Amino acid sequence: MAMTSGPDGLGTRLRHVLELLDGDVAKFLGDIGLDGYRPRYSPVVRALLAKGPLAIRDLAAELRVTHSAASQTVAQMSRAGLVTLEPGADARQRIISLTDRARDVLPLVEAEWTATNEAWDALEAELPHSLRALLDAIVEALDRKPFRERIGETAAARELL
Repeated sequence: MAMTSGPDGLGTRLRHVLELLDGDVAKFLGDIGLDGYRPRYSPVVRALLAKGPLAIRDLAAELRVTHSAASQTVAQMSRAGLVTLEPGADARQRIISLTDRARDVLPLVEAEWTATNEAWDALEAELPHSLRALLDAIVEALDRKPFRERIGETAAARELL
């Protein structure tokens, strides 16, 4: 379904693209025998492999997601038997580690990651601009000035405030 101008806002379009991508990655994961392994788990697995056990707060910072998003993903991964949660030095802190089950499926996860990146490169070659570069530029611009501030500077917002 082609996206044309219309009532769909930017957030709706971004979510739709993400749903298309994640949906097909999830189907491929099922094709290679990783039913129930979700695309959102791979960045967590990769971070834990690179950094070792992490507190949820540190994982969230590493992935550049909210604490809540990291916590929800970790809870799903824990239910799937892919990570364990242990108390940290601070009673409020939980430390996440990969389980043996996660390490057992790691070759498939790594192969999927490579295949997905190759497929992304091929898709991006069809685009008029690099989406990776554009997304990086958007994040940099929002780091300089948050979107909330940008909304507040609009004429429409000034009429509301």
